Amino acid sequence: MEISTVLFDLDGTITDSGSGIINSVKYALKKAGRKIPPEDELRKFIGPPLQEQFMKCCGIEEKEAAEMVALYREYYQEEGIFDNRVYDGVMEMLKTLKEAGLKIVMATSKPEKFAKMIAEHFGFAKYFDLIGGACMDGARTKKQEVIQYVLEQCKEKDREKIRMVGDRCYDMEGANREGIRAIGVLYGYGSKEELEEAGADGLAETPEEVVRMILNGMHP
Repeated sequence: MEISTVLFDLDGTITDSGSGIINSVKYALKKAGRKIPPEDELRKFIGPPLQEQFMKCCGIEEKEAAEMVALYREYYQEEGIFDNRVYDGVMEMLKTLKEAGLKIVMATSKPEKFAKMIAEHFGFAKYFDLIGGACMDGARTKKQEVIQYVLEQCKEKDREKIRMVGDRCYDMEGANREGIRAIGVLYGYGSKEELEEAGADGLAETPEEVVRMILNGMHP
């Protein structure tokens, strides 16, 4: 079975965005007069929808969590967004897959507006046929919703020919619910145990390994 389309997560898969996200969370918590939790807790903000994570972290309801997201964005859109770097080997991975004729799509829980700005800033937008993300108003934040959204715009309707690549359980679970096989990357923020428990079909330690797994899927 030839693979035709690859969906990529952004944070923890294409870029190492931890510093910018964590500093934005700290800013929001401090401005709201809340205690800043240990680093391990702050790292949990990398990957899931922000509002959901603020609810868990602070023990608050949706309305107050939405206010925390607004505070987060005050810092993020000015400082945090480019406090970020592309993982080693990722540019080569995208280039190789593109040259192999695959359609490359981004599916991120980050607001689409920010995802496009990051892709342009770091120079990898040119490899993507489509960049899909969450809405600024809080709609379409769950990974499954984002995957549904990008799949609606893809020409490929055979789910067997599509792969999802991501670093967290949300990527694996969202893909599985949509009938897509998922590759978990171990260089991001999710552990081997997290990815396996979430139903990863394969694990890759490096971007080079992602390429090998996808191209081997094309030519068994």
